[in-house]
Amino acid sequence: MTRPTTGSLRVDGATLHYEVRGRGPLLLLIPGGTGGAAAFDGVADDLAAQYTVAAYDPRGMSRSTLDDSGAEQFVAEHADDALRMLDLLSPGEPARVVGVSSGAIAALHLLTAHPERVERLVAHEPPVVEVLPDASAHRALVARVQETLRSRGLAPAMAVFAAGLSKDGDSGEPQAEAGLPPGAAARAEQTTAGLPYFVGRIVPGFMSYAPDVHRLKALSDRLVLACGQDSHGELPYRAAAFLADALGSDLLHFPGGHTGLTTHPAEFGKLLREAFRRP
Repeated sequence: MTRPTTGSLRVDGATLHYEVRGRGPLLLLIPGGTGGAAAFDGVADDLAAQYTVAAYDPRGMSRSTLDDSGAEQFVAEHADDALRMLDLLSPGEPARVVGVSSGAIAALHLLTAHPERVERLVAHEPPVVEVLPDASAHRALVARVQETLRSRGLAPAMAVFAAGLSKDGDSGEPQAEAGLPPGAAARAEQTTAGLPYFVGRIVPGFMSYAPDVHRLKALSDRLVLACGQDSHGELPYRAAAFLADALGSDLLHFPGGHTGLTTHPAEFGKLLREAFRRP
């Protein structure tokens, strides 16, 4: 793997750690969950053959620190962080953007708020559950997760959350996806450290976000909504598919499930390149 150039960017209330590799037009990668910029390690080098590839740790995750460690988190603030990265690395020029999971939610807000800065966005499984007809049930899920976190701790809260995301509501302990490449398996221990912050503040802040569907429809020529081919029936898939239908857009299927970026990096990177070549 090519060693990237690293830097830090001061934004309102936080300092962001970012990594850049390659040459060409900018491709900004916005991670979800607790993975940070390292979540894209499996695809970044390949993409860097065509693009200047930039990835960063979202505020409060990994090496990106918050001024106030207890600050509430908002989608609009995370989207503004992405905008500041674009202003730093691609001033005056629109860029290609990839967002996954919660990072895809921030990317959708970036597109609606600053469409002139986004040439094309690939949003993989944004869990925008507020678009669903049964959104109230998912608000109740988030409330149960938060109450479980407060009363019983992280592991039980993660079990409740995983059951709510699954196809069948299985209430068992969340299972790791099989077949992780060696690099991803080595990172798993590091990403676990970010779970209390993710479950306690990112989940409630992001799963209550309602995207501007009318605005997105007007910008749908710049948006590719994507899902994992193994994710059918799971909550993030349902939300992304419902949004695609509301926009009158096709849904692009990537290999693997919600974490296909990690489990199938070569195929994932290939499809990303194809998505950006689409007319």
